[in-house]
Order: sequence, then structure tokens, then C-alpha cells
Amino acid sequence: MPDIILPGPAGRIEARYMRQKAPNAPMALILHTHPQFGGTMNNPLIYDLYHRFHNLGCTTVRFNFRGVGRSQGSFDNGAGELSDAAAVLDWMATLYPNPSFCWVVGVSFGAWIGMQLLMRRPEITGFVSIAPQPNMYDFAFLAPCPTSGVIVHGTKDSVVPEADVQKLVDRLTAQKGIKITYTKVEGANHFFDNHTDDVLEIVEEYARNRMANPEGR
Repeated sequence: MPDIILPGPAGRIEARYMRQKAPNAPMALILHTHPQFGGTMNNPLIYDLYHRFHNLGCTTVRFNFRGVGRSQGSFDNGAGELSDAAAVLDWMATLYPNPSFCWVVGVSFGAWIGMQLLMRRPEITGFVSIAPQPNMYDFAFLAPCPTSGVIVHGTKDSVVPEADVQKLVDRLTAQKGIKITYTKVEGANHFFDNHTDDVLEIVEEYARNRMANPEGR
């Protein structure tokens, strides 16, 4: 699990990555929760997603947004964090230019950044958005959403009303050519305390099926 420092738009970016031997192995970029509310690449769910995608055969990367850990810079309300994610994806693409599949996986604030990233990077072929916050962040940029993905929400999420997530899902589902899988975790709060295994199982099943049928919508 190499500890690496990458050049980023605000200075160095602290990251971890685990590679696969196959040159065309799928890739996964994992994006952590809000930096100003304790979000780091070492949060348990981020750590577990990182390992789960590696176990699925992906070259997997997680990193700290600017101002977190040893990453330089300071919080930039999303714009800078999107640039950080793009810089890490650039680094991944340089090392692994022909992956069989490219995932962007985000939790909460990271889900918002991930969805913006996939709008800008056509090499991203699937997304995982866990606890997105359409009540706090504008997702209108998904017009149209370029690829299929899965959205996961906890039924006891006191941060994000389920109705707001449903509206986002409905709007994306109305678009042609993509399929949005929406899964609710019964009894889970915004951080999926005591429900991490449920999230990992949902994500693994979805990712395994998508990679077995990359063209499937």
C-alpha cells in the first residue's frame, strides 16, 4: 500500500494506492467526505471501499483533498477539490492508460465532487455515489449524466431528506441511455454507522455486475 505524494494544483497531494499487475485492470478513485467535518482518506468507509475495489481487481487510489493530512492548500468549497481529483485521475491515467473500466466512488461531499468529475472526464465509465447531498449541493450540472451508476442512501439520514435524493434519482432516470440503481440502507444514518457492511455488499454486487457487462446500462 504505497504512500505517495503527487503534484497537485495547490501543491502536493497525499495519496495511497494499490495496483494490479494486469496493464488493463479496471481503476477506482475513492473520494472522501467533507474536509471541514473530519473527512479524510482514512475514514473507515473510505478505507473499506478502497480495499473492496482492490479485491474486485481494480487498481485503486484514495487521497486527501487539499488542506487535509499532508496535502497542501486549503479548503476551496469544491472547486479546488474537483481540481485535486482531476489531478489524481491524470496521474492514474498516465500510469494505466487503458483500463478496462474506470470508477469514481464518492461519499457525501466526495459524491458531489465525483459526479462533477465524471461530467468532465469521458474515461469514467461508472460511478458510486454514497449519501449524496442534493439538498446542499447543486447537481443540475448532470444534464445529461454521461454514464450509469449506483446511488446509496440511508433511511435514517438526518442530514439529507430522502425526498431530495429521490428527486435526483428521478431526474437522472428520466435520461435516455443510462440506468441509475438506487438502493436504500434500512436504518442507516448519513455516515452508515453500524451499516458499513451493508454498503460494501451493495457496492460490490453492483460493481461486479457492471464490470462483467461493461456495456450494460
